[in-house]
Amino acid sequence: MHSSQQEKIALEHQAAKLFMRCYERNTGKPIRHIWHNDPIRPDVSCMLEGERLDLEIAHLYGSEEEAMEILGRDLSDATRNVLRALKAEPVDERLLQALNRILENKAGKRYDTKRVWLVIRNAHPAWSKEDIKALEHLITIPIPHAFEKVWILGDMEGKSGIVRLYP
Repeated sequence: MHSSQQEKIALEHQAAKLFMRCYERNTGKPIRHIWHNDPIRPDVSCMLEGERLDLEIAHLYGSEEEAMEILGRDLSDATRNVLRALKAEPVDERLLQALNRILENKAGKRYDTKRVWLVIRNAHPAWSKEDIKALEHLITIPIPHAFEKVWILGDMEGKSGIVRLYP
């Protein structure tokens, strides 16, 4: 398996574990991780109240260039220039654009499963759970989409908890 694919799976697993821990803490309902799926299915499957639940995982970085910086990649001069320009833009506008872009991309997907939740992990250090909650009324969740619920994990470590974006 290619190392970037292994990294992607590791990040998805980590996000799923953090989400499940927060969900359990908030609801008192045990949620157990089972396995990682092939691309035609959502990323991770788990059990919630005796039923299979699939989780599609996405990471909110802002841009490809910011993802490279956040993940500790070697950056080219061109990437550094893009990052400098991005830092000049209003943070909340960029957060909303990045989040709506993920929601739009994911809404177009169809999954071979009964129940699927979308879990978006905020990986951007400049954005917080509070920033996301402040923009909640501006977030666009395209209809139709395949998700029973849409959640966001407030930060990379899951310390700030989760916010339900839909329904």
